[in-house]
Amino acid sequence: MPNVLAYACNDTASVFHKTTIHLREPGPGEIYFEVKYAGICHSDIHSARGEWGPKKYPLVPGHEIAGIVTKVGEGVTKYKVGDKVGVGCMTNSCGTCEMCTSGYEQFCTGDEAGLPGTLWTYGLDADGNPTAGGYSQGFTVSENFACRIPDEIPFEAAAPLLCAGITTYSPLKRFGAGPGKKVAIVGMGGLGHMAVQIAAAMGAEVSVISHGRSKEEDARHFGATHFYATSEEGTVASLASSFDLIICTVSAANLDYAGLIATLRPLGSFVNVGLPETPLTLPWRAVIGGNRIVAGSNIGGIPETQEMLDFCGEHGIAPQVQIISGEDITEAYNNVVDSKVRYRYVIDTATF
Repeated sequence: MPNVLAYACNDTASVFHKTTIHLREPGPGEIYFEVKYAGICHSDIHSARGEWGPKKYPLVPGHEIAGIVTKVGEGVTKYKVGDKVGVGCMTNSCGTCEMCTSGYEQFCTGDEAGLPGTLWTYGLDADGNPTAGGYSQGFTVSENFACRIPDEIPFEAAAPLLCAGITTYSPLKRFGAGPGKKVAIVGMGGLGHMAVQIAAAMGAEVSVISHGRSKEEDARHFGATHFYATSEEGTVASLASSFDLIICTVSAANLDYAGLIATLRPLGSFVNVGLPETPLTLPWRAVIGGNRIVAGSNIGGIPETQEMLDFCGEHGIAPQVQIISGEDITEAYNNVVDSKVRYRYVIDTATF
């Protein structure tokens, strides 16, 4: 396999430069696809900047990847040359443990053959060798960890669904968003704007809770019926016992978690998909007194990811994206941190 162009950073300063990487030929059960688009997720930024632990550099991030199959290995049955595919947060698992066989490959515990558990899309492989992510022009992966991208989804907008889409779809489905349910989405960023669209398509009555009103028009366009600004005094208190389900997409440590949990009806669920850096103090009287549930949710397995893509295709759901070139990645990282993107950056690898 020839070298392909990619963008990498050399240290935690996360300044990106063009480079070349070598990709292996697809082996048995594997496919190779030309990457066309790669999304920028905030977790890429945390990883590149060493905020979630040390990384090996140079690092090529990217776990929201969309492309077209150009080679298939021996025994491949799911895909053929020309198919549109996507890869998300993981590229392999043991396939035999309880979690894998239940469709939760993201929680793989490993097997007796020595696979240590879930292999994430970039960083290190099972042998400790560095691996590259989607900020490149090619990718080799097991056919079992690629998902088919429906034709109904705009190709340039498909990549973020492999993380932002499944991260919000999974808890909405698990906790029963649907007709007759009142669902609140906290935060209207890359995750939040996907959650609004998906919850509305599931038939729920959707509210958005955001700091200010700058995104109210967008929220209603995406399917929200109500919009609440926490910067307005008394807003959260006025919503007591209003919602069946809250999906919180915000990572801020100073968020009023106690107040938000109190906006749940009895038997309601508060699900966090953001990752606050500090431990949270929960209002246990409110939780226990109303039989309320406080939970977390971590992406979704491969079967559910394919289900999500099909759902989005059927309902005309896609992220709102800004297409950028490889040269723009460094600036894009800073803009994401400063909340200056609406709503997801997608890298066009043809610019490499």
